[in-house]
Amino acid sequence: MKIAYLGPSGSFTHNAALKAFPEQELVPYATITDVIKAYENGQVDFALIPVENSIEGSVHETLDYLFHQADIKAVAEIVQPIQQQLMASTADRNIEKIFSHPQALAQGKVYIREHYPQAKIEVTASTAYAARYVAEHPEQSYAAIAPSVAAQEYGLTIIGQDIQEIDENYTRFWILGQKVPQLPLQAQASKISLALTLPDNLPGALYKAMSVFAWRGIDMTKIESRPLKTVLGEYFFIIDLDNSLSELVAFALEELQALGIDFKVLGEYNVYNI
Repeated sequence: MKIAYLGPSGSFTHNAALKAFPEQELVPYATITDVIKAYENGQVDFALIPVENSIEGSVHETLDYLFHQADIKAVAEIVQPIQQQLMASTADRNIEKIFSHPQALAQGKVYIREHYPQAKIEVTASTAYAARYVAEHPEQSYAAIAPSVAAQEYGLTIIGQDIQEIDENYTRFWILGQKVPQLPLQAQASKISLALTLPDNLPGALYKAMSVFAWRGIDMTKIESRPLKTVLGEYFFIIDLDNSLSELVAFALEELQALGIDFKVLGEYNVYNI
């Protein structure tokens, strides 16, 4: 079985794929769109893509493609803590340059300022690329900020552990497929994700849409608007709902239809924590 994921090897997405599919063939792709297209074209059995980070927010490339261009559903969600490690070829170097993605550099700036104030900062396209670059130049006094899986992947030594400033940093990943995969993880919750399109001639349309869930006691865990890409000022709304009472959710969706509110199910899935 083949699993597409957002590469390169040693990325946080790679680590999530390893945890979810430890015995399967993992195939990296350069962009989220490439990952989804690989699944659409039948090149892989499942696709794993990031959908939201607790600090940076939603991954718009994922949500926009699934709404506008694809008829694919999420069948599982993986939640992974984001922990940044400082790594080098050896532990005895006087580090002169530190490479990483801008977000990782920002998350580790206090640690860097305290322990390596003289080091120059170099920006890379991803944390995994940074780790690979450091591994390719073992003679240099270089270090990278990347996940621990990157140290394993590229043979680097972790010289600073969990250097991120914010501990409560998590990323959600969706697994796209036609069936629910068997994962070696414990399910923690059940959710459903919808994309709503509101009619122009229905006053209070968003309020009415939300009320069909509220009066039934269905917990909404997220709401976000995205441009419809038609004219200025028109949006669709992405909402995540607790799906543990799936019969009530089904009745709520019927009421949405009766109100003339269109929706697309982006996924109905269990949530697994790493």
